[in-house]
Amino acid sequence: MKKYLSIALLSSLTLGLAPFTPEPHIWKQFMNLKYGREMAMMDWVDILMHGAPWIFLIVVLTGMIKEKKKA
Repeated sequence: MKKYLSIALLSSLTLGLAPFTPEPHIWKQFMNLKYGREMAMMDWVDILMHGAPWIFLIVVLTGMIKEKKKA
């Protein structure tokens, strides 16, 4: 799992946060969800595409923790 950590971090910080200004797109989509704003299908696709690297990072970190507990 450790070999995937750099890929997961790089993808999370680039694709997961793009575009960077004025605020990360994933953050804007989460705020839309939080405030109950109406979202089009494209917004749901945006959450999926910008959230996938973060999910990958969480899976890698969880796997590393499990490996560490085994040893």
